[in-house]
Amino acid sequence: MLLREEKKEPRKISSQQLARLETIKPFIQQVLDMFTDNKDAPASIIYFRSDVYRYFFLLSFMIEYFEGSEISQEHAISLVPQRFASRIKRLQVLKHAVKLGYIIEESSNIDKRRRIYTPSELLVKDFLDGANKINSIFQN
Repeated sequence: MLLREEKKEPRKISSQQLARLETIKPFIQQVLDMFTDNKDAPASIIYFRSDVYRYFFLLSFMIEYFEGSEISQEHAISLVPQRFASRIKRLQVLKHAVKLGYIIEESSNIDKRRRIYTPSELLVKDFLDGANKINSIFQN
């Protein structure tokens, strides 16, 4: 026997919540502008913001890098859950970022067949500049 879901009336927004929304709208708009229409963003950041997978990959990759992790090919493509992209797309994004010079690919010192990935100096600079801009929005 199937249970029918009861229809609930949507919650109404209180005047207090509306007032709070009015105060944070400029903040929300700044964040949206920074992530969507920011034509002044560096090419590396524009590349990684072009779709959800690439952006999640960038964030995950940079966390691993700043934590001092060695990032192999398998590790790099496993950073973001598979529901965001197929294995082939994840590998293509990694290889394309290498081709564009945003990520550096080197052979492991221990096993020459194993590839190790690090962000380029340019990507680290662009990423930190963007993080500082976002941080300034939150501080205001």
